[in-house]
Amino acid sequence: MLIFPAIDLFEGKAVRLLKGEYDRMTVYNDDPLSVARDFAAQGATCLHLVDLEGAKSGTTPNIDTIRRLAAETELFTEVGGGIRSMETVRTYLTAGVDRVILGTAAVKDEFFLKEAVAAYGERIAVGVDIRDGKVAIHGWTETSEIDAMDFMAHLEEIGVGTVICTDISRDGAMAGTNHDLYGVLTERFSMNIIASGGVSSIEDVRELAARNLYGAIIGKAYYTGAISLKEAIEVAK
Repeated sequence: MLIFPAIDLFEGKAVRLLKGEYDRMTVYNDDPLSVARDFAAQGATCLHLVDLEGAKSGTTPNIDTIRRLAAETELFTEVGGGIRSMETVRTYLTAGVDRVILGTAAVKDEFFLKEAVAAYGERIAVGVDIRDGKVAIHGWTETSEIDAMDFMAHLEEIGVGTVICTDISRDGAMAGTNHDLYGVLTERFSMNIIASGGVSSIEDVRELAARNLYGAIIGKAYYTGAISLKEAIEVAK
């Protein structure tokens, strides 16, 4: 299993939200590049980025920071947050990002989703953010009526190869991850599943790895020191 340490970007800074709420934001570092370099120094090979401003606006306000992160580290870089057009997909891929993550647009614009997957294949992932069994959209500010499992099945039919699945209730809460959810996902689907939200202990990492997940995202637990990134990477192997 791969470990994807996360940097959430807001105004060029590395921040974290609690349960996706923008008014519950903590700024961890003014220099995301130094954070990414620390990830690499601890053995990370991957980087998960979220443009929190882009998630709301559908624009790319942190593109300069993301371009630097892609250019000045050797980490496999994926980015999500407000990617709702082919132009934005191309902007990120041209900037050196390895994989882009479609969120709201994958739910609301099937033509765009299919177009992106047809054009870029494995470089397109979809973020499925779950609240009470339904898919949340627009930076988690709205919950749709779409059943998450039905949506995942639809993504597999379309040909999506990688899904980043977040249990919003666990995100940033340091309450442990939803192992039952990820167990069901790995049993039901052949797509690469990346667990996100609530990975807060080495035991979480160990259990997710035992379920043969493709990857797990570590966010707040790294920043608070609850998880040693180096140890997590070793355990995940």
